[in-house]
Amino acid sequence: MLLDIFDPKAAPRAIGIDLGTTNSIVAYVRDGSPAALVTCDGASLLPSVVHYADNGAILVGRAAKAQLTRDPARTIASVKRFMGRDAKDPETLRLGAQKFATPKNDDEARSVRFDVGRSMPLTPVEVSAEILKSLKQSAVDQLRGVGGAVITVPAYFDDAQRQATKDAGRLAGLEVLRLLNEPTAAALAYGLEQKQNGLFAVYDLGGGTFDVTILRLEDGVFQVKSSGGDSALGGDDMDRAIAEVLLEQMGVGDQRPPEVVALALSAARELKHALTTATEASIELPAKGGATIQAKLTRDQLDALILPLLERTGKACRRALRDAGIEAKALDGVILVGGSTRVLRVQSYVAELFGQAPRCELDPELVVAYGAALQADLLTRDDGDVLLLDVLPLSLGIETMGGGVDKILPRNTTIPTGARATFTTYADNQTGFELHIVQGERELAADCRSLARFSLRGIPPMPAGMARLEVELSVDENSLLKVSARETTTGIAQEIAVQPSYGLTDDDVERMLIEALDFGEEDLERRRLVETRVEGERLLLATNKGLAADADLLSDAERASVDSALVALKGAIESATSASPVQAAIDALDHVTHDWAGRRMNRAVAQAIAGKSVNDIAQTVEHAAGVDAHVARHRGEAP
Repeated sequence: MLLDIFDPKAAPRAIGIDLGTTNSIVAYVRDGSPAALVTCDGASLLPSVVHYADNGAILVGRAAKAQLTRDPARTIASVKRFMGRDAKDPETLRLGAQKFATPKNDDEARSVRFDVGRSMPLTPVEVSAEILKSLKQSAVDQLRGVGGAVITVPAYFDDAQRQATKDAGRLAGLEVLRLLNEPTAAALAYGLEQKQNGLFAVYDLGGGTFDVTILRLEDGVFQVKSSGGDSALGGDDMDRAIAEVLLEQMGVGDQRPPEVVALALSAARELKHALTTATEASIELPAKGGATIQAKLTRDQLDALILPLLERTGKACRRALRDAGIEAKALDGVILVGGSTRVLRVQSYVAELFGQAPRCELDPELVVAYGAALQADLLTRDDGDVLLLDVLPLSLGIETMGGGVDKILPRNTTIPTGARATFTTYADNQTGFELHIVQGERELAADCRSLARFSLRGIPPMPAGMARLEVELSVDENSLLKVSARETTTGIAQEIAVQPSYGLTDDDVERMLIEALDFGEEDLERRRLVETRVEGERLLLATNKGLAADADLLSDAERASVDSALVALKGAIESATSASPVQAAIDALDHVTHDWAGRRMNRAVAQAIAGKSVNDIAQTVEHAAGVDAHVARHRGEAP
């Protein structure tokens, strides 16, 4: 086989890698068709397990998997579930045999770290890099070299998880050509671009993640209409549910040694696999007091245990259909992806959910790697005629003054993409901007997920509203976000690549979308209240500033009206529970200061033009137009 693949005259080939929770695969394209390469285990599937031996050796794959029950503290499995997560994430507290290092400071708390008995704890990026190194070496051995790699990620991986995956690839010595969403890779692998146009759903249930994607194919263009899923839901959760039953049968209480947990999880996987073909399976396990038991599980029991997990996938699928604006009956096909779709109840559930039998002609464990290989091949040659258009799973925006959110890039925007928004200053002589980038569907920043904060300093002191801050958000083909900010009058700029310090928890995405619907009207009213309060406070500030300079332009009666309106507005800002009273007080103050504002403008212009040229006068008039904040309203303010 190696002789058939190896061609000493061939250039290094691009490869596709499915970095999976349970197994990982490396594939390439030969004669137009994808094929999986043989790993160090002599098979296509490489168990995503790494063992750190006490003699310093590092084992990957089947040899490492054999150490799961023998030395679980030094053996890391399902590392993908920890990518981009922080040490306090609920995912780290779930049933497992891993030993986590205690963070020594806030920096260490930003990432999960495994204690494998070495001087320094290891991050998920370092563990994943060992798996990728093994896959790369297999490709180098069989293809003469590697000319870059496409690595697949769940569609619902956030920026932190995607960046961690890319970092692992670089640490493994790979040139990462692109991160490709797994469901899109699966659709590409099925060769839909050659066979038919239409709407398709990809149901991807792997070992540790679940994705659903609705995509349309039109003459070689894959356009993702919507995506959904759960980055902490998969076959591992089925194993945990079975293991809990086994631990109870074994008589294990709350004190669960890692070795016992690892044994129960291994037995659970074995029973799950056996029930794919059998209606009942059993396994011998040690029990309390030194005895042994014959633990049994039927297919009906398995179906009952996993049904709550399948219902969670159903929620995500229905939401994805709703986001795409279609009904299940409009789909031209449903594709099954991921090893966990081998479970018979999963297949029947998908058929019930979508009203049609799913397609599973290709091996669900290899299909994603095949798609990655095809994409890698397309990226490294000039005659590729397939276009992949993915979308943002959640909106991206910036916090405005008062806590509102300006959504610059709405969810389901096709990527790569970018957009700009312009903001201005709130206070006189403001010399900087504090920028807060958020992700989510709610109207207030406090209800969204914080991605990053940074400052733009060095702005010359100017009257409120005169500075102009241009903020640009851009998302590349790997779904990684870059933020740039520039003050247009001075040219001062700042740019960052957003790398959040933690990932979304199990139900974050579900919660964020559901709450955006449930609290839609309430959020809009809260936002209106916040914005009118900001407007009112700005008007109070500007009016008091004007009184300090030009109170002599008011008659006694006018001054009394202005003072009364100021008191009313201040009271409304402090006590109102809706926007209407504040807006009414703003309008009242605007009304009583309207004529006075005109007199102030006339005085400013008259004083400024004495002895000036026409050009100087024009510039002065332009500046005078901003003399009061209540004379002109601005689009928004960054704090």
